[in-house]
Amino acid sequence: MLAHSFFAYIFRMRYIARWALMRNTRTENVEEHSYEVAVLAHALAAIGQEVFHRAVDPAKAAAAALFHDAPEIITGDMPTPIKHHNPGLKAAYRQVEAVAQDKLLSMLPQQLAPAYQPLVRQSDPVLRRYVKAADKLAAWLKCQEELKAGNTEFQRAAQETMDALRAMKMEELDWFLEHLAGPFQLTLDDLG
Repeated sequence: MLAHSFFAYIFRMRYIARWALMRNTRTENVEEHSYEVAVLAHALAAIGQEVFHRAVDPAKAAAAALFHDAPEIITGDMPTPIKHHNPGLKAAYRQVEAVAQDKLLSMLPQQLAPAYQPLVRQSDPVLRRYVKAADKLAAWLKCQEELKAGNTEFQRAAQETMDALRAMKMEELDWFLEHLAGPFQLTLDDLG
């Protein structure tokens, strides 16, 4: 029987560090980041569905978010300032990501590939938008956590990430920031 290693690879996300160029008070890996993005994508989609009456499925948004960084198991995490500030490098990295997506999908039994292909490739544009927003929101929350711990290394990243969130012009994000983001600034005792 042929062994299929897709899930063994997926479970290695915990070994891929994030924010590698920054001094962190607490390290973060791709596995925990993917969980946080899934929680946030679900929340944003639920806000879209319940507050703004959009036809979006929070469960599908959460599932897509769980796999949004899966190619990084193969490619590693390339820091945002490097990945996004040079058009040529950004295009090349997208090609590398596509090869990594192909590689991961080839590790599945043929019967399961159709279920995971849209997740690994992020092929649904509506879900991709929610996942992208959740990904940025998770980055901003990480910045807030670091700043709260006194790590001023994250000041510029926090501002740039907030600028990117605002530029998305997404009502669900604005609603989350207005109604749900405040408690992230509180201590455990103050959360009540």
